[in-house]
Amino acid sequence: MLKEKGLFGAGCFWSVEAVFRKTRGVSEAICGYSGGYTSNPTYDDVCTGKTGHAEVVQVEYDPSQITYDALLDVFWNCHNPITLNKQGPDIGSQYRSVIFFCTAEQEIIANSSKSKLQPGRYQHETIVTEILPATEFYRAEEYHQKYFEKHSLMKNHDV
Repeated sequence: MLKEKGLFGAGCFWSVEAVFRKTRGVSEAICGYSGGYTSNPTYDDVCTGKTGHAEVVQVEYDPSQITYDALLDVFWNCHNPITLNKQGPDIGSQYRSVIFFCTAEQEIIANSSKSKLQPGRYQHETIVTEILPATEFYRAEEYHQKYFEKHSLMKNHDV
């Protein structure tokens, strides 16, 4: 089975990870950090806002089961792309809305997806989502992985 990767930042990675884990065609969703200036950041480092990293989810998927465009639909629908450096109660650049593309094709698809969304659902506001080349991905500490599953927050609820 051929697998590809996508990298998405949409606020706190716990809920983003949970949404992607429940998406058909996604084989893995991993919480981590990307887009910063330092090597091997920790959660505490990233929370200072001084490393430049965003909380992200690395999504591994089977393109024969789900397209990158469909993953972008999941991304756009799981957060608010018009709030700068903020999602719900989480505030700071580490919670920014960002798509890190892994290939030139992903860049084209992401930009097209954003362009189609802007005049529709967000015609009176500006989508602040950044679309940037993927940088080094650093896996978050183990206690962040599958957080909702570990804490029984998903047993009777949809994310």
